[in-house]
Amino acid sequence: MSRYPRRAGRLALRAASPVAALGLWQLLTTLDVDVWLRFSQFPTVADVARAFAGRLSGPDYWTDLTSSLTRIVTGFLLAAVLGVATGMLVARSRLAEDLLGPVLEVVRPVPAIAMVPVAILLFPSNEQGIVFITFAAAFFPALVSTRHAVRALTPVWEEAVRTMGGGRWRILRSVVLPGALPGVFGGLSVGIGVSWICVISAEMISGQYGVGYRTWQDYTVVDYPGVFVGMVTIGVLGRLTSTAVELIGHRLTRWLPRTSYVPGARPRPARPSVAPSPAVSAAVPAKAQEAHDEHLV
Repeated sequence: MSRYPRRAGRLALRAASPVAALGLWQLLTTLDVDVWLRFSQFPTVADVARAFAGRLSGPDYWTDLTSSLTRIVTGFLLAAVLGVATGMLVARSRLAEDLLGPVLEVVRPVPAIAMVPVAILLFPSNEQGIVFITFAAAFFPALVSTRHAVRALTPVWEEAVRTMGGGRWRILRSVVLPGALPGVFGGLSVGIGVSWICVISAEMISGQYGVGYRTWQDYTVVDYPGVFVGMVTIGVLGRLTSTAVELIGHRLTRWLPRTSYVPGARPRPARPSVAPSPAVSAAVPAKAQEAHDEHLV
């Protein structure tokens, strides 16, 4: 059975995957393939690369990049703090669950992008409204993941701290927060991705700067290479921010046992143990008894 490639082989495969996708894109658009999907309407990879190089040399691209990142970081940090705190409060307090639970469960199914009209009416500036949309997108994944992670903790840990004289804050600091961290960062990883979806949509509707606003403007003037520049930028920024959240979570939960997963690998079957024959089993106690007698002599 062939073994999965080692680290160098995996890095080569990961590098070859996007190169192959770009090569296929270039081939289909150059040949103007129109078999159900109309690739003749797509810009080629070379067109997108030229548009990307032109954007990098201008100031508008960096202004849009800074605006979108500022909105994402501000809204996501607010959602992380308030979402985790509210999730722990609802999971640990019956009073908080009875007071906040019904309202949160009614608001939670509402898509964050559907709150754009509310944000326009509620906040005096578009900037604050976009940050609010970003906050709403990441708040509920953080809240729900924290609530489930806290409720899934085993009561034995909490009882052990109580028997050693620990109070409520000691339990929260030593048991609840560390034990719930893996689930918390799972929700934050989901929340950062949803935040990018909603902030781009909010920028398209009511923004003045940002990657989403510029992408929509390119679409309105039929600048399709510019549209793909915006899409690539959004994908790269989303990947970088999601990776940053996962690295922080890995750093804060380094005390967890790590397992090395190799796709397609199967554990080797254990060799069957051969039972000793009756003659050998009888001879071993006899030799042990002889050695014991000699020691006594």
